[in-house]
Amino acid sequence: MKQYRIYRNIRMKAMIMGLPITLFALMMVSVICSLLIVIFSFHVGVIVGLLLFNVLLYGALGRWVRKPFSINVVNVFPNTISNKPLSPLSHVQD
Repeated sequence: MKQYRIYRNIRMKAMIMGLPITLFALMMVSVICSLLIVIFSFHVGVIVGLLLFNVLLYGALGRWVRKPFSINVVNVFPNTISNKPLSPLSHVQD
């Protein structure tokens, strides 16, 4: 009988509407907040603006998933740490 390995990290790669679960949750929070704003303000400009904001947010999150940007961390600390005062004079005998 063939045995299958149990894949326990299925939530790590789970996608909903092309977004990981965390980014999908962020999108849903944005949609719910937008609906609350639409309920309490009946201005057409607000409705169109929120619709445009949600579409742009979904597009930006989708692009970020496909091509994530990496943050290049510059080496802040020197290789060696010393209390010796730095001097431009060379003390090495040639």
